Amino acid sequence: MSDLIRRLLLPLAACALLAGCGGIEPAPYRDIASASYLRPNPSDDTGRVPYRYAAAADWRAYSKVIIDPVAIYYGADGQFGDMEEKDKVELADYMQAEFRERLATRFLIVGTPAPGTLRVHLTLTGATTTPAVIGPFSHFDLAGGLYNGVQAIRGRQGMISGSVVYAVEVHDAASGKLLSAYITKQYPGAMNVGASFGSLGAAKTGIDKGADALVAQLSPDT
Repeated sequence: MSDLIRRLLLPLAACALLAGCGGIEPAPYRDIASASYLRPNPSDDTGRVPYRYAAAADWRAYSKVIIDPVAIYYGADGQFGDMEEKDKVELADYMQAEFRERLATRFLIVGTPAPGTLRVHLTLTGATTTPAVIGPFSHFDLAGGLYNGVQAIRGRQGMISGSVVYAVEVHDAASGKLLSAYITKQYPGAMNVGASFGSLGAAKTGIDKGADALVAQLSPDT
């Protein structure tokens, strides 16, 4: 076994013992406007949506949506680690574009509050990057492949995979009433090799999945 492979296997083994590198556990961030409404989500067994609030709402009554600019969270309990500001901005910009694109498949995007209109506010609260070389290598290494296979079955985060954490707040735009709020952690499927390339690739894949999940929540037939 070459010295390079030995050096790569050591962090992989350590990550397996710690149930994955770069893991962050989302919190009910105290500076989020809906923080006082959020409660632990007993129906979530994947760790993707650990905190949630839901009021009675008939989503069929809404056909338009206002999408606020994505906010970057700067509270003391944010979870960006040592992520550079430019990477936070890149993720926030990506989130703005992807949520707009996906919500446009269900709603008319508007800029003025009116009956039948939702307001969606997104706050990026944390993220982890995927380490270059080691991240992709973990999918091909024997130990990493076995670990990721188990995680895929469980719907959990893969070894040495980046992730993104953010808050979603959905209001009735006309009345201002909070209809739904939750904190979510999103990441690629554990066997998604493509998402392991690029330091922000996994976080962006998580944003894609989260946008699809929100559209599904707000759709009448779900």
